[in-house]
Amino acid sequence: MEEPFGNAYIDELLHICSKNAEHYEKDISEYGQRMVLGFIGIIDHVNLIVPLVNNIKEVMSDFDFDEKTPGNGYRSFVAVVHSSFKHAFELSNYIAANKDSIIFRKGFYVKEVEAISRLIASLLSCLKYLEILLSWSNTGDLFPSAEHFSDILIQQSENINQFAFYGRCMGIQFCSSVQPVLKFISIFMASFSEIYYNFGGFSAKALSLFSGSKFLIDPELRAQRIVNISQNASIDFCKSFWFLTESELMKKIPDFICRSLAINHQIKIPSEPLSILNLNGEEIEIPIPSSHIPVNSIQVRLLSRSRRQGMNYGTSDGNKKGKFNPPSKSLILHCHGGGFVAQSSKTHEVYLRDWANELDVPIISVDYSLAPEAPFPRALEEVFYTYCWILKNSHLLGSTGENIILAGDSAGANLILGTTLKSIEYNIRKPSGLFVAYVPVIVSSTPSPSRLLCLMDPLLPLGFLLRCLKAYACPDFEVDQKGVPTAEEYNNKIHSDGTSTTCDKKLVCDIENSDSSSSGSRGRREKEFYECVVSNENYTLEKNSEDWEEEKKLNEANIILNSSMTGSQKRTMMMNENSGSTLNFFKRKISDFLGNAFFKTETKNYCFDKMDFIESNYTNSLKNLKFSVPKDPYLSPYWAPDDMLNQLPPTSICSVQFDPCLDDCVMFAKKLKKLGITVTLDILEGLPHGFLNLCKINKEAESGSKFCLQRIKELINTGEGNLNNGKDTSTPYKNYIIDNKSQSMIDFQ
Repeated sequence: MEEPFGNAYIDELLHICSKNAEHYEKDISEYGQRMVLGFIGIIDHVNLIVPLVNNIKEVMSDFDFDEKTPGNGYRSFVAVVHSSFKHAFELSNYIAANKDSIIFRKGFYVKEVEAISRLIASLLSCLKYLEILLSWSNTGDLFPSAEHFSDILIQQSENINQFAFYGRCMGIQFCSSVQPVLKFISIFMASFSEIYYNFGGFSAKALSLFSGSKFLIDPELRAQRIVNISQNASIDFCKSFWFLTESELMKKIPDFICRSLAINHQIKIPSEPLSILNLNGEEIEIPIPSSHIPVNSIQVRLLSRSRRQGMNYGTSDGNKKGKFNPPSKSLILHCHGGGFVAQSSKTHEVYLRDWANELDVPIISVDYSLAPEAPFPRALEEVFYTYCWILKNSHLLGSTGENIILAGDSAGANLILGTTLKSIEYNIRKPSGLFVAYVPVIVSSTPSPSRLLCLMDPLLPLGFLLRCLKAYACPDFEVDQKGVPTAEEYNNKIHSDGTSTTCDKKLVCDIENSDSSSSGSRGRREKEFYECVVSNENYTLEKNSEDWEEEKKLNEANIILNSSMTGSQKRTMMMNENSGSTLNFFKRKISDFLGNAFFKTETKNYCFDKMDFIESNYTNSLKNLKFSVPKDPYLSPYWAPDDMLNQLPPTSICSVQFDPCLDDCVMFAKKLKKLGITVTLDILEGLPHGFLNLCKINKEAESGSKFCLQRIKELINTGEGNLNNGKDTSTPYKNYIIDNKSQSMIDFQ
């Protein structure tokens, strides 16, 4: 049938499901009867969910940024329902056409039917929750008006069956090319969790790695594992998993798949007294970052397509008289994402290199200290200090500093906004423009429609999101920081183990005779600055004995398969390990444990009654993630007073259709627009939160990165006064979309 789908499409879906159910009523086998129950479940759930969707569709346009930019959490959930109906329609049609074929795998497709039935049932629960949120919200406001409802997100998540979102139907809301990538990441996360929580020796960990294949062949088991991890894993696990991108192998990937740069150096900015002139011509002191952890140098990464005057990094005396391009008028200060707890500028090189090449503008990316060892406001202090240092020393970075653009994604975007607000508070020169991608502007457990998308997000599950926000905003030092390395030790691991004497001697850049240097104290300061350390150290998380003992409790509860084994099964495991039949053993083990648990017709408790004991035994359950934070504008920029927000420079906001932070972006853009700020909001379809890091392995993500690049170009042109005499040079996202077939919209009217 042609799109968009209306009542005729819904009627056709129900008709096909009814016909399939009638066909299998005559089949008395187990699979046949389960087929009947599965199709009846689809029919019942569709009939229940359609009225809820229609109610939301009547009002969802009231929450949009404007008519040209339709998008908010309510629309996103309607789109997820559309995707689930489309999947159910295609699956039912296939079964109807092939059910009598001799090669038809009834045992496989019955699981597919049950999976989509449970998915629609879970979406039904989500939409009921959205109706509650809608009743609490004022017209056009995506955040509830009653503050005491902030814990409802956690409370309702416990009543929604999340397993359906991470099994066979995982990621169906995203574009088709992204789905395999998300599936691979989910399988890898489930496999990594077994290694992380395996306390045996090398052979046991190797066995866990090998046994990870079970998550590939058993989607239901993978769903159980991911939900289990999301609800119970500690912040250390989140950090460890995300820091896998910091491995030596992963660090080398940009060198092979990205274009090279003339300048790609790590630089340490000393944390020393810094004074600059404010807008009144008065000299003011910039605070040295000192919250929570000892004062330390700030590491940044400088990327540039061409070597410009002032960039004397890694040059020998013989090369100092080589060709240097003139300084750029513009400069970009970038902050990476990672939930405030992970990643670095190196992991974001996959798109930063392309930006540096296309823009031909120096990019400075800050490796700020990470939570929970360095919670708020340490990272903000470091980024603001770096910004002020750039204002005074842009000539050392190959730029005149006339036009400074701040850019960031996710947590980094939050820091970018906080830095800009700091510049307004200190009455110093503010940035010329801001680019923020999928930014959280309210760092708390405040509910919104889009934040409920965390229940089905493979990259940012609800438990991960809440733990990251809590680790940054209000960490429990007695629990979270016990036995955890200090931020000083943490950064030393990331940025390199101290300063190697041999390395430094090779990398110290003598600038006394360079074009940008001068005599006196300025020359000495610049010489100290040019001690650039290029780090190739591999970062790995370390745990002490107290950590292992503490998290062993989680292992005992979390490894459900192992905890369910009898003595004879464990002996069988030993025999299979010795005989090399490990895979066969896991097949038997999974079969024995699961039985028919996944195939019950009930939608709420269809899976793993044995999981009930986890929440009561492990202290890091979602119930303990409830937290409240003050409305600090530097933590949550949305709460900044209007007299500060109305001084923001031109701002470009980019989000994605199924981003948990979508409502944050929409509400912040609406607030800036109301205050008269030049602001653009773009909502890209089919991409997940953090898509910029996927730009080299997915065409749609690469398309999104190019669009972000276009927006930054517009900010640069605006700052330099070259916007074609005021003509609108903005580029609609549709010019960059390659594959959007999965985003079919169903018209229920």
